[in-house]
Amino acid sequence: MKNIAVFVSGGGKNLQSVIDGIQSGKITNGRISLVLSSKDNVYAIERAKAANIPVEIVKRREYPDEKEFSLRILEKMQPYNIDLIVLAGFTSVLSGDFIKLYENKIINVHPALIPAFCGKGYYGLRVHEAALERGVKLSGATVHFCNEVTDGGPIILQKAIEVLDGDTPETLQKRIMAECEQVILVDAVNLFCNDSIKIKGAVN
Repeated sequence: MKNIAVFVSGGGKNLQSVIDGIQSGKITNGRISLVLSSKDNVYAIERAKAANIPVEIVKRREYPDEKEFSLRILEKMQPYNIDLIVLAGFTSVLSGDFIKLYENKIINVHPALIPAFCGKGYYGLRVHEAALERGVKLSGATVHFCNEVTDGGPIILQKAIEVLDGDTPETLQKRIMAECEQVILVDAVNLFCNDSIKIKGAVN
């Protein structure tokens, strides 16, 4: 059984999709052992409590840099023996040392088809604004492993949907979250928990 930590900073819709995935059996051999939030008073914390999942809060604003912030997170994580970290709307940057320590054990969901509309500055509605400005006919979401390059780690899964006439950044965001992000995030977590992900070029 893999121990999963879900990192959050907001409402926790993607956290809820993982909780629901475990409860429904779409995710096997995994359990959420910890929800860690970079902010207090966000709804994701209430979702975790409703599912009887332990919560730790490490407020980003209380630490001078990402290194100190990441070290505090490591301290909070230690009792939980975490095998997988899921970044679910986590808006804070983790240190390079932290990412190396959990190499190929941190996954993120990005609301675009990487390599399109990704990298520094591409998050939230900005991603969908850029897609509509470019006039793309397809958009979607990507689940990938994290490395030191923003949105640059190995891709695990992608799912696309059609961009509709009349779409706004808000409507596109809503459909991509429901039809793409939450679907492939659950699938990716299940693949990881069952040792079914093979990374191209990896030794093992």
